[in-house]
Amino acid sequence: MTLTQLEYVVALDAVRHFAKAAERCHITQPSLSMQVQNLEEELGVQIFLRTNPVTTTETGRIVVDQAIRILSEAEALHQLVQQERNIIAGRLKIGVLPTLAPYLLPHFLQAFISEYPQLRLSVQELTTEHIIRQLRNGSLDAGILATPLNHSDLKESFLFNEEFVAYVSHEEKLFNKKYLLPEDFDVRTMWLLEEGHCLRSQVMNLCALQKNASIEKHLDFAAGSIETLKSLVDRSGGITLLPELSTYEMTAAKKNMLRYFKKPTPVREISIVTLKAFTKIRLIDALKQAVLENLPDQIKRRKKVEVIRI
Repeated sequence: MTLTQLEYVVALDAVRHFAKAAERCHITQPSLSMQVQNLEEELGVQIFLRTNPVTTTETGRIVVDQAIRILSEAEALHQLVQQERNIIAGRLKIGVLPTLAPYLLPHFLQAFISEYPQLRLSVQELTTEHIIRQLRNGSLDAGILATPLNHSDLKESFLFNEEFVAYVSHEEKLFNKKYLLPEDFDVRTMWLLEEGHCLRSQVMNLCALQKNASIEKHLDFAAGSIETLKSLVDRSGGITLLPELSTYEMTAAKKNMLRYFKKPTPVREISIVTLKAFTKIRLIDALKQAVLENLPDQIKRRKKVEVIRI
């Protein structure tokens, strides 16, 4: 039994597909299949059923859970040694919300990579549900998420508050208002993200849309990205709500379509999330520092502003 075999088993359990697990582990599928089979023969148990998708057996679940613990302890040993040597190195796997990644990563990613050349960073865009699942199965080390999540096994480390702003078509009555209130929004004019995005739930809660969601078929269309929401307003009219980082690269003409909320301002809280038993503490501290140091000044100053978290 080797740590490498345990890594392959954990990866296969996470993605439930041999080819995808092999890709994640940067090896060929035959090599991964052979190593998994060798481990099964050594232990004398069947860890996986070769179905589509691959299914973990009851005994296999025990093996995978123990493998995650062993790999975590092995990583902790590496981190202790690196800490004694004052080195930031190793591998860090993070998941970032799709509504955040395109707008936050460019602010800090290159600086982080340049400062820690011995660190191997892996980044995936994933929904909150998928990030939490992969934190728990060991596929991810950390997530950058909207919080609070209220999960007892997760630790949340606050990063910043991000304002919500309205993106309003010239044809809408709200275009002529300087400052908006949550109750100003009409469900019949709103464009929202598809189910599964926490941003959708936050917007519906903020504007009390949930109770009226069934009155108009307009809401049957749900966008897959923030950029789609912007395009819908541009071409079809209506209104959408955007997190502020997604507005910074807009042209002057597009920024003229932004309308801000009357204070206190609604925001979403963004945090780094890990398991409470997480061991790569120094790597996460370095990541947090890189994010905070490279945030736009407007967001850095928000710690002193009265806000409404949603």
